Amino acid sequence: MATLISNYGGRPLSAPALREVPLESNPDALAFADGLVRDEFDLVILLTGAGTRALLAVVDKLRDRSSFVAALSRTRVASRGPKPVAVLRELGITPWLTAPEPNTWRELLSALDSKATEQPLQGARLAVQEYGVSNQQLLEGLRARGARVTTVPVYRWALPEDVEPLRVAARGVAGGEVDVALFTTATQVVHLLQVAQSIGLEPQVREALASVAVASIGPTTSAELREQGIPIDIEASHPKMGFLVREAAEHAADVLRTKRNGGTLR
Repeated sequence: MATLISNYGGRPLSAPALREVPLESNPDALAFADGLVRDEFDLVILLTGAGTRALLAVVDKLRDRSSFVAALSRTRVASRGPKPVAVLRELGITPWLTAPEPNTWRELLSALDSKATEQPLQGARLAVQEYGVSNQQLLEGLRARGARVTTVPVYRWALPEDVEPLRVAARGVAGGEVDVALFTTATQVVHLLQVAQSIGLEPQVREALASVAVASIGPTTSAELREQGIPIDIEASHPKMGFLVREAAEHAADVLRTKRNGGTLR
């Protein structure tokens, strides 16, 4: 991403904001694997590619992979986006349903609704592979449709082991040294504000972001920004890193002129 920014003439300030931490003891994932082999689920929902791989790693370590893959292949599988689909293809499995772009929980629920005659959710036994934190809107939407939902957590989000780059970024934003802020996950927003609070700069960071071109990779990240009271100036037309950087490069100058009342870029 830093290379892309440089290619468009920007000066990147890289601040890794999260890391994936596998759940060391994962009885929920193992219980799901055992239940799947016993054909106890009507539908499996995969939300992330990394989570799907982490789930397979748990199975590889403590269960029989071939039995698990065979059970998954005879069960309907819904994917939130293309990354779980890529993992499924490696297993020789074609998903029953893939949510369209921008691949949020809303598109997933809508896609499930469109196939309700084929797979009614009322009374259906669903397993949802989670990532980082639970998506309560998705879970509530499934349960409101009458589904019996089992959550399968496979990893959680944590701050990076080295948070100094994130502190530097928070100080840079607060000090007016940043023109454009690019966010690629909702957790980045939360962690930036968390680190800013830890060094006593959260109010200044929030205030400074009002004068920065804030760019979001897609609806899920945008929802968190709005939840935090941070206005979004640019949302990528497709939830891809290349689109995000290109469209920020195309529109940031106009956004900044408007926000800064005719000011000149640094």
